[in-house]
Amino acid sequence: MTSPATSTARQRAGYGQLLRTEGAWSFLLPGFLARQPYAMLTISIVLLVEHTTGSFGLAGAVSATAGVSMALITPQSGRLADRFGQAAVLVPGVLLHAVAVGTLTAVALLDAPLWTLFLAAVPAGATTPQISPMVRARWAARLDRSPLMTTAAAFESVTDEFTFVVGPVLATALCTGVHPAAGLVAEASVSLVGCLVFAAQRRTQPEPSGRRAAGRTAKREGASPTSVLALPGLRVLIAGMLGIGTVFGGMQVSLTAFTDSIGQPGVNGVMYGAFAGGNMLAAVAVGVIRWKRAPQRRLLTGYPVLVLATASLATAAQLGPWALLLGALGTLTGLCVAPCMITCFTLTETLVPAASRTEAFTWLTGSISLGQATGSTVAGQLADGAGAEAGFLTPLLGTGLALAVLLIFRGALTPPSNGRVAARGLGHREAAAVD
Repeated sequence: MTSPATSTARQRAGYGQLLRTEGAWSFLLPGFLARQPYAMLTISIVLLVEHTTGSFGLAGAVSATAGVSMALITPQSGRLADRFGQAAVLVPGVLLHAVAVGTLTAVALLDAPLWTLFLAAVPAGATTPQISPMVRARWAARLDRSPLMTTAAAFESVTDEFTFVVGPVLATALCTGVHPAAGLVAEASVSLVGCLVFAAQRRTQPEPSGRRAAGRTAKREGASPTSVLALPGLRVLIAGMLGIGTVFGGMQVSLTAFTDSIGQPGVNGVMYGAFAGGNMLAAVAVGVIRWKRAPQRRLLTGYPVLVLATASLATAAQLGPWALLLGALGTLTGLCVAPCMITCFTLTETLVPAASRTEAFTWLTGSISLGQATGSTVAGQLADGAGAEAGFLTPLLGTGLALAVLLIFRGALTPPSNGRVAARGLGHREAAAVD
């Protein structure tokens, strides 16, 4: 039975209450600045490399290389941040990132051999600062056992989606209106300033487990001494996020190729912004709804709707070069992405021990990057070989495969204790929703 205190907390668990959390603004503002370049990196690489080589396929492949290295290597930085503290990992990491992006920019502009582009893309992606997982981990540390964690998960998704509205539009404007390399220069500069300011906010960072405390923390929180990839549920969520990543990557390259084919390259940022704007609006709505269904049920219901939306987009692209129709269906697809993404983060809160959450969140954001990289590569190859409209098939293929994984392994998404009590996740110590 729900207590009066719990009922009141649920009623007050809104955005206003969340933002009044002590110390929240000290990491929210610098975190907001530091995460903006995240959505600029891959599209800036695509635009610069396509300008210097004339090939969308090659541009997508170089961007994919950065995305793959980001997905595979940055989770290790999340694991180190859990152990030694966020600032200890973030400061040297962002300095290396600035150097790596500068190197990639120089290699592209100097018309160096093609293999050097791929070589330079590896450290550029691998050193990408993972601000979003770090902010989520700070929320989890400050709101442990609070129903406000549901609102925090939605708030972070809104903020992430806002970066996907601002980032690609800004990168496209800089690359097409200032200089082809301006997007990457801005990405590195804003990352450096934002991350250094964020890292300075040490008071709100989660307490590092440390070498000597690691064993005690593992026993107290139920943390695994190995990687969180040992958790079956997280692996299933990673598959879902990979599918979402193919939507982002496929849309970026396909819209770039489409607007170029109709002679209006400047419209690219606006059309992608409409897609990301739909995503952001849906994320806001998810945060204010008091859900009665369990999160795993919401995911298995929402993901098929996302697949249907990508199918409508792919179908419309084959019918003709109608920018307004594709923009509208892109917005619809964006509206379907956010609920699935937020629910994946919600389930992570219930499936992963507190001592390993930064690493888990980094795997999820990294899987989006890997899916984005894959989507960019496939869409680029399709656009080069079969026309711009063929690239829009990529989101459908990616989400379709991910849905198959979610359905086959759906049993792994059930939280501990038969899903009725989340020991340290969303709805802390509350009865979980059951259909």
